[in-house]
Amino acid sequence: MSRRTWLRAGLGMLAGAQVVLGLWILLLPELFWKWPWVSHLPPYNEHLLRDFGGASVALAVVLCSAVAALERRLVITALVAYLVSSVAHLLFHTQHLEPLSAASGAGFMTLLGVAVLLPTALLWPAADGAAFREPESAGRPVL
Repeated sequence: MSRRTWLRAGLGMLAGAQVVLGLWILLLPELFWKWPWVSHLPPYNEHLLRDFGGASVALAVVLCSAVAALERRLVITALVAYLVSSVAHLLFHTQHLEPLSAASGAGFMTLLGVAVLLPTALLWPAADGAAFREPESAGRPVL
């Protein structure tokens, strides 16, 4: 699989996660709030949750644009935006694990860590630019 294909697939995974998360929070904030990793930090605030859901969908739009265009500056911008959000999220939750069990906390930190590691790993092929110089058909047989 070419670097271009890996980059597009990774961006697609990030975009898909943001679409699902954002729409879930935007449309069903009460259901999202019931998730144990969320509800352990009360109080419930519908306005804040819906704003966060909207911001997540907005980030998904940027990521989807990067998947579609696969233009270097847009890809790097989308990945850095995702990374800034993910690092801030991880740092906050590392300070607020006490209400969670050890297993739940470890699972949560793993999930949040992957949300930092994946865009970081994708920044390498995006930054060196080789993925953008590969032909669209790289890795596929020419018919």
